[in-house]
Amino acid sequence: MAARPALPRSAPTRLLIPAIDVDAPFTDLAIGPSGRLDSPPPDETNLVGWFAAGPSPGELGTAIVAGHLDTKTAPAVFASLSTLSRGDSINIVRADGTTASFVVDAIDNFPQDKFPDDLVYAHTRDAQLRLITCGGSYDYSKKRYTENTVVFAHLKLPATKK
Repeated sequence: MAARPALPRSAPTRLLIPAIDVDAPFTDLAIGPSGRLDSPPPDETNLVGWFAAGPSPGELGTAIVAGHLDTKTAPAVFASLSTLSRGDSINIVRADGTTASFVVDAIDNFPQDKFPDDLVYAHTRDAQLRLITCGGSYDYSKKRYTENTVVFAHLKLPATKK
């Protein structure tokens, strides 16, 4: 099967998710010393990050966007991520002036200790998006959540231009 159409590479600048009132800027993320994807700065409640070494949102492959569920002081950008439904829209404004629109396919929670890297980060033959945040209960002894919430979405073409 041939790859589906996708957009050229362009950095994301803004994440818009109307169903949960998200309107947030982006920062670049990288793989940290632990071998896992770093998260955005811990005290930024309205900031998302994308794995800049991977596909950009709308480009062929799986683009990865991460954001916080909460901070020490307040709910954060992905506080309502788990309430998205199949068919909801996710729009990403890109540096080239296009908006890549995605459609939610599924939402799932995975234990952090058994996170399915092969499923979430898999290379795909079309343009896909993963939104990732913390989920499950908070483990006070480990000072982290027990799960990750992952939204799976695919690109809806054509992209729009400003």
